[in-house]
Amino acid sequence: MNDLLIIGFRTFFLYFLILIVLRVMGKREVGELGILDVVVFIIMAEVAAVAIEDPKNKISHTILPILVLLIIQLITSFISLKSKKFRDLVDGNPSVIIRNGKILENEMRRQRYNLDDLFQQLREQQIGSIREVTFAFLEPSGNLSVFTEEETQPVLALISDGIIQHRHIEIVGLTEQHLIEELSKLGIDDVNHVFYCSYERGSFHYQLKEEFQ
Repeated sequence: MNDLLIIGFRTFFLYFLILIVLRVMGKREVGELGILDVVVFIIMAEVAAVAIEDPKNKISHTILPILVLLIIQLITSFISLKSKKFRDLVDGNPSVIIRNGKILENEMRRQRYNLDDLFQQLREQQIGSIREVTFAFLEPSGNLSVFTEEETQPVLALISDGIIQHRHIEIVGLTEQHLIEELSKLGIDDVNHVFYCSYERGSFHYQLKEEFQ
């Protein structure tokens, strides 16, 4: 009976503890979780399960790992916020699966993404023909973002936090030299001053970092 009370109390306590920890970690939908988030959640669940299954194990041996995991997640989130390279390393980049009505076979193989998955996700978005698709991106979350000729085309950051995104420049059909020349015409001689820059509807849109505004 005593063990049942301990298990009941720990279940109640850990439920609210993990709820608070997840709130501190920030709001994200399940489909948008990064690899680090998933790893933290899995370990946290395992630690909580052990504490509930073994009443003789001290509750402090469960609280400490959960708090350590919270600290790790907050630190990695801060690094991700400051470092684009770290974000790319951990979360990856979206992959172009379809471009102007053509399926990119090599990219699909690289992502281990098959035609059945592709066609299923296209059907779910009511896309009736590959030829309608201008761009289809396989996101790091596994979701497929699809754009057709009738829709506004995808926004890709050509410059992100002062760093030129060469892959995005290639996707939109521009060159780094062209980008630098156009920014120079707009009075921007140093891309490190640019917080964000994109190419939308035939023109460049940008925003300077706060310290340079």
